[in-house]
Amino acid sequence: MVGPWINSAAIICGGLLGMSFARYVPLRLREGLPATFALASISIGIVMVIKVQNMPAVIFALILGTTLGELLSLERGVKWLAGNLQHTLSSVVKTRSPLPPAEFAQNFTAMIVLFCASGLGIVGSLTEGLNGNYQLLLVKSMMDFFTAMIFAISLGGLLVVVAIPQLLVQSALFGLAVWIMPYMDQGAFADFSACGGIIMIAVGLRIAQIKIFAVVNFLPALLFVVPLSYGWRALMG
Repeated sequence: MVGPWINSAAIICGGLLGMSFARYVPLRLREGLPATFALASISIGIVMVIKVQNMPAVIFALILGTTLGELLSLERGVKWLAGNLQHTLSSVVKTRSPLPPAEFAQNFTAMIVLFCASGLGIVGSLTEGLNGNYQLLLVKSMMDFFTAMIFAISLGGLLVVVAIPQLLVQSALFGLAVWIMPYMDQGAFADFSACGGIIMIAVGLRIAQIKIFAVVNFLPALLFVVPLSYGWRALMG
Protein backbone atom coordinates (compact mmCIF):
# COMPACT_ATOMS: atom_id res chain seq x y z
CA MET A 1 0.00 0.00 0.00
CA VAL A 2 1.73 3.13 -1.28
CA GLY A 3 -0.85 5.60 -2.58
CA PRO A 4 -2.74 6.29 0.69
CA TRP A 5 0.52 7.11 2.49
CA ILE A 6 1.65 9.46 -0.28
CA ASN A 7 -1.78 11.12 -0.33
CA SER A 8 -1.82 11.74 3.42
CA ALA A 9 1.75 13.04 3.35
CA ALA A 10 0.76 15.44 0.55
CA ILE A 11 -2.05 16.92 2.68
CA ILE A 12 0.25 17.35 5.67
CA CYS A 13 3.06 18.96 3.65
CA GLY A 14 0.70 21.17 1.69
CA GLY A 15 -1.11 22.30 4.82
CA LEU A 16 2.11 23.14 6.64
CA LEU A 17 3.45 25.08 3.68
CA GLY A 18 0.18 26.99 3.33
CA MET A 19 0.31 27.99 6.98
CA SER A 20 3.97 29.01 6.76
CA PHE A 21 3.81 31.03 3.54
CA ALA A 22 0.23 32.31 3.61
CA ARG A 23 1.26 35.92 3.11
CA TYR A 24 3.16 35.10 -0.08
CA VAL A 25 0.39 33.20 -1.93
CA PRO A 26 -1.39 35.62 -4.31
CA LEU A 27 -5.16 35.66 -4.57
CA ARG A 28 -5.08 34.91 -8.31
CA LEU A 29 -3.30 31.61 -7.57
CA ARG A 30 -5.90 30.61 -4.97
CA GLU A 31 -8.68 31.30 -7.46
CA GLY A 32 -6.96 29.88 -10.54
CA LEU A 33 -5.83 26.43 -9.40
CA PRO A 34 -9.32 24.89 -8.84
CA ALA A 35 -10.05 25.25 -12.57
CA THR A 36 -6.91 23.23 -13.30
CA PHE A 37 -8.02 20.58 -10.80
CA ALA A 38 -11.38 20.39 -12.57
CA LEU A 39 -9.77 19.84 -15.97
CA ALA A 40 -7.44 17.19 -14.55
CA SER A 41 -10.36 15.32 -12.99
CA ILE A 42 -12.38 15.40 -16.22
CA SER A 43 -9.37 14.28 -18.27
CA ILE A 44 -8.71 11.34 -15.95
CA GLY A 45 -12.37 10.38 -16.13
CA ILE A 46 -12.38 10.39 -19.95
CA VAL A 47 -9.28 8.16 -20.09
CA MET A 48 -10.94 5.70 -17.70
CA VAL A 49 -14.25 5.67 -19.57
CA ILE A 50 -12.79 4.85 -22.99
CA LYS A 51 -11.60 1.48 -21.64
CA VAL A 52 -15.19 0.33 -21.09
CA GLN A 53 -16.26 -3.06 -22.48
CA ASN A 54 -19.92 -3.26 -21.46
CA MET A 55 -21.37 0.25 -21.33
CA PRO A 56 -25.00 -0.88 -20.70
CA ALA A 57 -23.85 -2.63 -17.53
CA VAL A 58 -21.98 0.49 -16.41
CA ILE A 59 -24.99 2.74 -17.03
CA PHE A 60 -27.29 0.33 -15.21
CA ALA A 61 -24.86 0.25 -12.28
CA LEU A 62 -24.86 4.06 -12.16
CA ILE A 63 -28.67 4.16 -12.16
CA LEU A 64 -28.95 1.57 -9.37
CA GLY A 65 -26.08 3.05 -7.36
CA THR A 66 -27.32 6.62 -7.59
CA THR A 67 -30.83 5.52 -6.65
CA LEU A 68 -29.48 3.78 -3.56
CA GLY A 69 -27.25 6.73 -2.67
CA GLU A 70 -30.12 9.19 -2.98
CA LEU A 71 -32.49 7.03 -0.94
CA LEU A 72 -29.87 6.67 1.81
CA SER A 73 -28.87 10.38 1.55
CA LEU A 74 -25.21 9.39 1.59
CA GLU A 75 -23.83 12.83 0.77
CA ARG A 76 -25.89 14.42 3.53
CA GLY A 77 -24.66 11.75 5.94
CA VAL A 78 -21.02 12.33 5.01
CA LYS A 79 -21.43 16.07 5.54
CA TRP A 80 -23.03 15.40 8.95
CA LEU A 81 -20.13 13.17 9.96
CA ALA A 82 -17.67 15.77 8.72
CA GLY A 83 -19.35 18.45 10.80
CA ASN A 84 -19.12 16.29 13.93
CA LEU A 85 -15.46 15.54 13.19
CA GLN A 86 -14.74 19.25 12.83
CA HIS A 87 -16.43 19.98 16.16
CA THR A 88 -14.45 17.21 17.91
CA LEU A 89 -11.08 18.16 16.43
CA SER A 90 -11.50 21.86 17.12
CA SER A 91 -11.63 21.10 20.85
CA VAL A 92 -8.29 19.25 20.64
CA VAL A 93 -6.35 21.18 17.97
CA LYS A 94 -6.51 24.92 18.34
CA THR A 95 -6.51 26.80 15.07
CA ARG A 96 -6.12 30.41 14.08
CA SER A 97 -8.43 31.35 11.24
CA PRO A 98 -9.57 34.71 9.85
CA LEU A 99 -12.94 33.21 8.91
CA PRO A 100 -16.09 33.60 11.02
CA PRO A 101 -17.11 30.35 12.80
CA ALA A 102 -19.97 29.47 10.43
CA GLU A 103 -17.87 29.91 7.29
CA PHE A 104 -14.94 28.09 8.88
CA ALA A 105 -17.16 25.08 9.70
CA GLN A 106 -18.59 25.03 6.17
CA ASN A 107 -15.17 25.16 4.49
CA PHE A 108 -13.62 22.62 6.83
CA THR A 109 -16.51 20.21 6.25
CA ALA A 110 -16.06 20.63 2.50
CA MET A 111 -12.36 19.74 2.85
CA ILE A 112 -13.14 16.56 4.80
CA VAL A 113 -15.58 15.48 2.11
CA LEU A 114 -13.10 16.38 -0.65
CA PHE A 115 -10.13 14.58 0.89
CA CYS A 116 -11.88 11.56 2.43
CA ALA A 117 -14.88 10.87 0.20
CA SER A 118 -13.87 12.03 -3.26
CA GLY A 119 -14.48 9.82 -6.27
CA LEU A 120 -10.79 9.90 -7.23
CA GLY A 121 -9.68 8.78 -3.76
CA ILE A 122 -12.15 5.91 -3.58
CA VAL A 123 -11.57 4.68 -7.11
CA GLY A 124 -7.82 5.13 -6.72
CA SER A 125 -7.67 3.16 -3.46
CA LEU A 126 -9.73 0.30 -4.89
CA THR A 127 -7.64 0.31 -8.08
CA GLU A 128 -4.37 0.06 -6.18
CA GLY A 129 -5.79 -2.74 -4.08
CA LEU A 130 -6.89 -4.60 -7.21
CA ASN A 131 -3.76 -4.32 -9.38
CA GLY A 132 -1.13 -2.38 -7.41
CA ASN A 133 -1.37 0.70 -9.64
CA TYR A 134 -1.35 3.84 -7.48
CA GLN A 135 -1.17 6.40 -10.31
CA LEU A 136 -4.68 7.71 -9.58
CA LEU A 137 -3.77 8.32 -5.95
CA LEU A 138 -0.53 9.95 -7.07
CA VAL A 139 -2.52 12.38 -9.20
CA LYS A 140 -4.89 12.99 -6.28
CA SER A 141 -1.89 13.60 -4.03
CA MET A 142 -0.61 16.37 -6.32
CA MET A 143 -4.05 17.98 -6.40
CA ASP A 144 -4.52 17.60 -2.63
CA PHE A 145 -1.09 19.11 -1.95
CA PHE A 146 -2.04 22.41 -3.58
CA THR A 147 -5.61 22.29 -2.26
CA ALA A 148 -4.34 21.83 1.31
CA MET A 149 -1.78 24.60 0.81
CA ILE A 150 -4.43 27.06 -0.36
CA PHE A 151 -7.11 26.22 2.21
CA ALA A 152 -4.66 26.04 5.13
CA ILE A 153 -4.27 29.80 4.66
CA SER A 154 -7.83 30.31 5.89
CA LEU A 155 -8.40 27.14 7.97
CA GLY A 156 -5.12 26.95 9.84
CA GLY A 157 -3.49 23.89 11.40
CA LEU A 158 -6.72 21.95 11.80
CA LEU A 159 -6.65 21.12 8.09
CA VAL A 160 -3.55 18.95 8.52
CA VAL A 161 -5.43 16.61 10.89
CA VAL A 162 -7.75 15.60 8.03
CA ALA A 163 -4.89 13.44 6.71
CA ILE A 164 -5.65 10.92 9.48
CA PRO A 165 -9.26 10.01 8.59
CA GLN A 166 -8.31 10.11 4.91
CA LEU A 167 -5.57 7.52 5.49
CA LEU A 168 -8.00 5.32 7.42
CA VAL A 169 -10.65 5.49 4.68
CA GLN A 170 -8.24 4.76 1.85
CA SER A 171 -6.55 1.93 3.78
CA ALA A 172 -9.93 0.30 4.39
CA LEU A 173 -10.79 0.54 0.69
CA PHE A 174 -7.40 -0.88 -0.25
CA GLY A 175 -8.02 -3.86 2.05
CA LEU A 176 -11.52 -4.35 0.66
CA ALA A 177 -10.15 -4.53 -2.87
CA VAL A 178 -7.87 -7.42 -1.92
CA TRP A 179 -10.97 -9.48 -1.12
CA ILE A 180 -12.54 -8.55 -4.46
CA MET A 181 -9.45 -9.20 -6.58
CA PRO A 182 -9.88 -13.00 -7.06
CA TYR A 183 -13.27 -12.38 -8.69
CA MET A 184 -12.15 -9.63 -11.07
CA ASP A 185 -11.18 -10.36 -14.68
CA GLN A 186 -9.98 -7.89 -17.30
CA GLY A 187 -13.47 -7.08 -18.62
CA ALA A 188 -14.93 -6.50 -15.17
CA PHE A 189 -12.03 -4.27 -14.19
CA ALA A 190 -12.44 -2.23 -17.39
CA ASP A 191 -16.12 -1.67 -16.60
CA PHE A 192 -15.25 -0.83 -12.99
CA SER A 193 -12.72 1.75 -14.22
CA ALA A 194 -15.28 3.21 -16.63
CA CYS A 195 -17.82 3.59 -13.83
CA GLY A 196 -15.20 5.34 -11.73
CA GLY A 197 -14.31 7.50 -14.71
CA ILE A 198 -17.87 8.77 -15.07
CA ILE A 199 -17.82 9.67 -11.38
CA MET A 200 -14.51 11.48 -11.94
CA ILE A 201 -16.08 13.56 -14.72
CA ALA A 202 -18.86 14.50 -12.30
CA VAL A 203 -16.22 15.49 -9.74
CA GLY A 204 -14.52 17.75 -12.30
CA LEU A 205 -17.78 19.43 -13.26
CA ARG A 206 -18.50 19.99 -9.58
CA ILE A 207 -15.08 21.52 -8.92
CA ALA A 208 -15.60 23.82 -11.90
CA GLN A 209 -19.00 24.86 -10.50
CA ILE A 210 -20.65 23.83 -13.78
CA LYS A 211 -22.98 21.30 -12.16
CA ILE A 212 -23.01 20.53 -8.43
CA PHE A 213 -23.48 16.77 -8.54
CA ALA A 214 -24.04 14.91 -5.27
CA VAL A 215 -20.98 12.81 -6.07
CA VAL A 216 -21.05 10.78 -2.85
CA ASN A 217 -24.48 9.48 -3.85
CA PHE A 218 -22.94 8.04 -7.05
CA LEU A 219 -20.41 5.88 -5.21
CA PRO A 220 -22.66 2.81 -4.57
CA ALA A 221 -22.52 2.27 -8.34
CA LEU A 222 -19.02 0.85 -7.79
CA LEU A 223 -20.60 -1.99 -5.79
CA PHE A 224 -22.99 -2.90 -8.60
CA VAL A 225 -20.82 -2.56 -11.69
CA VAL A 226 -18.76 -5.77 -11.37
CA PRO A 227 -21.66 -8.23 -10.88
CA LEU A 228 -23.63 -6.41 -13.58
CA SER A 229 -20.64 -6.67 -15.93
CA TYR A 230 -20.55 -10.44 -15.46
CA GLY A 231 -24.32 -10.65 -15.74
CA TRP A 232 -24.44 -8.65 -18.96
CA ARG A 233 -21.80 -10.83 -20.59
CA ALA A 234 -23.61 -13.98 -19.51
CA LEU A 235 -26.90 -12.66 -20.86
CA MET A 236 -25.50 -11.48 -24.20
CA GLY A 237 -23.24 -14.49 -24.66
